[in-house]
Amino acid sequence: MSTPIHGSGFMSSRRGRPRIARLVAVAGAAALTSLAGLATPLNPAPQQASAADDGKVLTVAVAQSVDSLSPFLASRLLSTSIHRLMYEYLTNYDPTNARTIPGLATKWESSSDKLTWTYTIRSNSTWSDGQQTTAEDAAWTFNTMMTDEGAATANGSFVANFEKVTAPSPTQLVIKLKKPQATMTALDVPIVPKHRWEKVGDLSKFNNDKSFPVVGNGPFILTDYKPDGYVRLKANKSFWRGAPKFDELLFRYYKDQDAAVAALRKGEVSFVAGSPSLTPAQAASLKNAKNIHVNDAPGRRFYALATNPGAKAKNGQKFGDGDPSLLDERVRHALFMAVDRKAVIDKVFQGHAVEGQGYIPPRFSQYFWKPSPSQELAYDPARAAQLLDQAGYRKNSSGKRLGKDGKPITYRVLCHATDPNDKAVGQYLTEWWGKLGIGVTLDCLDNVTDPWLAGNYDLAFDGWSVNPDPDFVLSIHTCAALPATPKDTGATDNFICDKRYDSLYARQLAEYDPAARATIVKQMESRLYDLGYMNVMAYPNAVEAYRTDQIKSIRTMPSAAGNIYGQDGYWSWWSAVPAASNGSSDDSGSTGIVIGGIVAAVIVVGAGVFFAMRRRATAEDRE
Repeated sequence: MSTPIHGSGFMSSRRGRPRIARLVAVAGAAALTSLAGLATPLNPAPQQASAADDGKVLTVAVAQSVDSLSPFLASRLLSTSIHRLMYEYLTNYDPTNARTIPGLATKWESSSDKLTWTYTIRSNSTWSDGQQTTAEDAAWTFNTMMTDEGAATANGSFVANFEKVTAPSPTQLVIKLKKPQATMTALDVPIVPKHRWEKVGDLSKFNNDKSFPVVGNGPFILTDYKPDGYVRLKANKSFWRGAPKFDELLFRYYKDQDAAVAALRKGEVSFVAGSPSLTPAQAASLKNAKNIHVNDAPGRRFYALATNPGAKAKNGQKFGDGDPSLLDERVRHALFMAVDRKAVIDKVFQGHAVEGQGYIPPRFSQYFWKPSPSQELAYDPARAAQLLDQAGYRKNSSGKRLGKDGKPITYRVLCHATDPNDKAVGQYLTEWWGKLGIGVTLDCLDNVTDPWLAGNYDLAFDGWSVNPDPDFVLSIHTCAALPATPKDTGATDNFICDKRYDSLYARQLAEYDPAARATIVKQMESRLYDLGYMNVMAYPNAVEAYRTDQIKSIRTMPSAAGNIYGQDGYWSWWSAVPAASNGSSDDSGSTGIVIGGIVAAVIVVGAGVFFAMRRRATAEDRE
């Protein structure tokens, strides 16, 4: 679900997740056999996957599986991160400070009324099948998202305000808007090759995972994939910014994070990202290990507990089986006032995180918000008990808190089986809420997507990777993100629908003044906080590790103290230099490689440059 991890990812950015349509995760080949015929138009003849005989392979251990390899559908952080490697976006983010820099577009300008945007598409980008990348590819991508509901699954919020998209020439893209949109230099949408994708039938079912290599124009080309196994990519030698230094990039899935760490020790993998981070114990065990470097830096994710607000669709139909007591704001506030965030930081993350406050991490200082003392739902178990009493949920003689049906309340909490933090925090919830007379059942699953989409949960661990511009992670809580019907998949993270929040969302999207927009975004965070549907417990550090005898250098983002896995861009894997290489990692004018020691302090990135924007991502977390 929202891991995007969420995508940014649950997510990151994107990302999550991350535009977070949550598709049922790609399961096995058998379940997708009916889609095989759709894959062929996108790709040349299938190619047998094999490592380069004499090439250099960078193997990355990940604890998340792919939800979809279609950029129109994917919301998980791993999936959206892979799409950043496969396809170019109109703009990118400078790894130094996240300011907007050219991507597929070399420059852009708007009309005086901000309703028409013209992008100059670079002439030195080619698809991996040899065809030229043109503005028509971008126009087709956006127009398809505007007219095909399936194609809008993951990133539909980006084009909801588009009126018309045209390509007057191969190097000119024109987007006309219905009203001003502040995210026009942060359209985190992968541009796909029209001549391949226009042959696909149902985009809502096409997962882009049956025929290889997949045609792209990014720094890497997807050559092979096995569900819940691996994703293999090869360096694109014709990439306009320059070919990656490694010949091949392999993402290998590990259900058990300890097994992934063991593989790093043995040299079987080059890098370990964690789920999405290493645990404090794992990081400590690797800190002084030979030929291993641990990167510990402020992350771009938040870690939260989400309540089921009563799942519903745009047509007003309710579904799912969330506990009705959670519809009472007093109950939600009581639960969160019984959560000791400081204990979560000290005992679970062991200092490798910052205590949660608002919806956007402190790394993005322009948008970071925290509640006032009178507004804060501070740790106060006694007050929590009073709120439950006031709401009519009192204890019986056995100390059990009773629902309106007279039965003891026991909340089901969805957790990710691959995330040790979920399980650890879950045990604390059992203790803390137990003192309130409330039972807890932890549902730790490999696939939380299905029950989440169906609304069959009471609470769930949630998390997203936030982009330099927060629009995407804000959009997933609007009424417009709800599924059309209970049978459909929407972009919603948690079925939240609040008219006051929606009004603020529309205002921030149309506001071009950076300070004014930031003020509105903070009002949105305040509203989310007061509603009590989301309890942000922590902002985890990015804790990851790699072998220095396999990777000579690799870029962090931001340069001063940033993450490697799940970046807003492709900088880490594109810049990575093999240990045996004598080559330079210079990328013609961007920032240098940073390999620092463990960073304990929170470094707040200056996000003052307004047009440095968003996601995946999520994300997660789409990222």
